[in-house]
Amino acid sequence: MIFLEKISKHYGSGEAATPVLKAIDLEIKSGEFVAIMGPSGSGKSTLLNIIGALDEPSSGKYRFGETDLGKLSKVQRALFRRYLLGFVFQGFNLLKKASSLENVEMPLIYQGIKAQERKKRAMAALVDVGLESRIDYDPSQLSGGQQQRVAIARAMVTHPKVLIADEPTGNLDTQRSHEIMQLMRSFNENGITIIMVTHEEHIAAYATRTILMRDGIIEKDSGHAA
Repeated sequence: MIFLEKISKHYGSGEAATPVLKAIDLEIKSGEFVAIMGPSGSGKSTLLNIIGALDEPSSGKYRFGETDLGKLSKVQRALFRRYLLGFVFQGFNLLKKASSLENVEMPLIYQGIKAQERKKRAMAALVDVGLESRIDYDPSQLSGGQQQRVAIARAMVTHPKVLIADEPTGNLDTQRSHEIMQLMRSFNENGITIIMVTHEEHIAAYATRTILMRDGIIEKDSGHAA
């Protein structure tokens, strides 16, 4: 599904150029659950941002299925993110004055889905994450774990091909973290490809494949699907 060939990324130019990724080759198959780990500055978040089309490489080729992302315009890249990817971040990024249902409906508004269908799909997504009793609550009325469940429902409501997760349990305690990871594992078992950055080994253990990065390169790739 995802093919990265000699992907490099640097910031700045000339002698001031700082390399972040160094000729990364990576293939991720449909249905995998991949955890990307590494120390601060290893390039893991930059790699995730490139896979999520939130950033562009300085050189190299990124292909998603038959689509060469390097040939897409900014508008086309935005549509690629909107229709094929779902995003979950460490900060839940919920609209503070909107209900759970309204937060989950947001991506469907951008897709031009009509109100009745939006509500139906948002309700179903909240049921999937176990929050059907909290549809009218705003974020201030929800625990951290519940807010992240809303964020996951929002990411999944568009039925994305890939879920991109950047430190999804970073703001949660241990019990809530495991609840969120069990939820993500259930989505993966239903065929959703997940690519997640984490610095916690017990969180990475939920993945079927772990990539360890260091100094802008892939140092180790374990559990690779044959």
